[in-house]
Amino acid sequence: MTDGSPAARLAELGITLPAVPAPAGSYLPWSQSGNLVFTAGQLPFVDGALPATGRVGDEVAPEEAKEYARLSAVNILAVIDAAVGLDRVEKIVKLVGFVASAPGFTGQPGVINGASDLMAEVFGEAGRHARSAVGVAELPLGSPVEVEAIVQVRG
Repeated sequence: MTDGSPAARLAELGITLPAVPAPAGSYLPWSQSGNLVFTAGQLPFVDGALPATGRVGDEVAPEEAKEYARLSAVNILAVIDAAVGLDRVEKIVKLVGFVASAPGFTGQPGVINGASDLMAEVFGEAGRHARSAVGVAELPLGSPVEVEAIVQVRG
């Protein structure tokens, strides 16, 4: 039985947090204002590379994209851990997910569930959040998904 901490839950899920990806532009990986941490949008990098590129509904299947949203959420957790430590997370307030979508693809909520589900798995009730899931024509580097978070932390 685990102690219920985020680190224990990650270990139980077989997830090791990666290093925080370097910003691809003129921005910070996170910004804190009071007890809120805002993450920059995270792509589904694995060992510094995207596992796939393209639009969901064309080159990328929705179920694959859901897994990429989960990988983006793992990168969000790495950012939060580097910023303040996962044990200080009080609540995942909101996720915003972007899905590079083929014309006519309307399954963005199902894709971004990959990120939402991971937050609930790691933080329990504190991982349940408000969310937007938005279809876009293109994302940086051809990524199929990008996810960002607003997180409330303990002082």
